[in-house]
Amino acid sequence: MKKPYLLLTLVVVITFIGGFFAGIFYSKINANEDYSKTLKIENAPKSAIKPEQKTLPNPAKSKVLIGYVQDFRDPNVVDYAKLTHVIFSFAHPKMDGGILLNGDSALKNLRAMVLKAKKYKTKVILAVGGWYNIQGGESYKYFKTAISNPVSRTKLANELSGIATREKLGGIDIDFEYPRSTADAHNLTAFAKELSDKLHPQGKELSIAVYSEINAATETEMTAVIYEPAIFQLVDHVNIMAYDGQWDGKYNAANLSPYPFSEKVVNYWSHLFETHNLPKDKLVLGVPLYAQPENQASKQASIGAIINKNPANAESDTVSMNGTIYHYNGKATMIKKTKLALDHGFGGMMMWEVGQDAKGTNSLTGTIADALKESANQYVVTSKK
Repeated sequence: MKKPYLLLTLVVVITFIGGFFAGIFYSKINANEDYSKTLKIENAPKSAIKPEQKTLPNPAKSKVLIGYVQDFRDPNVVDYAKLTHVIFSFAHPKMDGGILLNGDSALKNLRAMVLKAKKYKTKVILAVGGWYNIQGGESYKYFKTAISNPVSRTKLANELSGIATREKLGGIDIDFEYPRSTADAHNLTAFAKELSDKLHPQGKELSIAVYSEINAATETEMTAVIYEPAIFQLVDHVNIMAYDGQWDGKYNAANLSPYPFSEKVVNYWSHLFETHNLPKDKLVLGVPLYAQPENQASKQASIGAIINKNPANAESDTVSMNGTIYHYNGKATMIKKTKLALDHGFGGMMMWEVGQDAKGTNSLTGTIADALKESANQYVVTSKK
């Protein structure tokens, strides 16, 4: 009876020892494989490298919808749920590099927007510049002076970076209207570099509003406004102001922002970015949320006022109102322009300005947001086939 037990014991011991050494050997192999994958993958045989599982990029998923809003607007007029960015306009540059806001009410509105936007993970950006300066006249001379001198340029960058940090903003938007010489363009790039160096390490964005570079009347390139291509490497978004074309040449309200004009604008900027090997998804096509009257003595009208008068006006691009014809972009044109931008690889759409939009189902913010969403859904369906 003892021999069978002895034999059984021997078998168990041999099995245990064999398993022990086999385990050590297997562990060493696995350890070597992990090492090759993490530290020496370039020396590992191809058969030992597991192919990386890559997911297809979804260019439509991350498209932006940016809405400028003027500082006097009630923060409640903004549809934060539809927007990725709200650009609060404006901080006014001083010649010495300081900045001014439009009183305590503007700061109060800015802070309220930050709180409301946070609920929807919408970024609030502060724009500096604009057309008019709070101290009087065009903003150009103030902005130009501030960024032409290295001392005041650094001060302006510090002021903007400081308020972005204090007020928990998502970043800064540069709206210098417009660089009119090579010196202006160079100084603007230097200013953007200083801002980029301060904002990007904090995870904040830097964007720039740019002239369309196309004459709406002649549909030819304008050379009076100059940018250095290097500036576009420093920013996250390039917001193209493809509107206000009524001032190109003899006043013509129909040139506000017609679709053929936007086509020329999109083609121009696409070619520019391709030529300089810049990512086109930085480009954002701007559209107007206001209407321009044929009678120049009449005032501009908001999209909200036009659609409130008659909801059917949302389906058109012109309306007779207050004794004149108004030109604007209705729903169909907004959808068509959104498709135009996306078809050219643009990063999204921008609007001036959301305080002028209609509400509810006739909101053009909603129209553009839906068009961007539909494009994203179409991409997902196509990529699954």
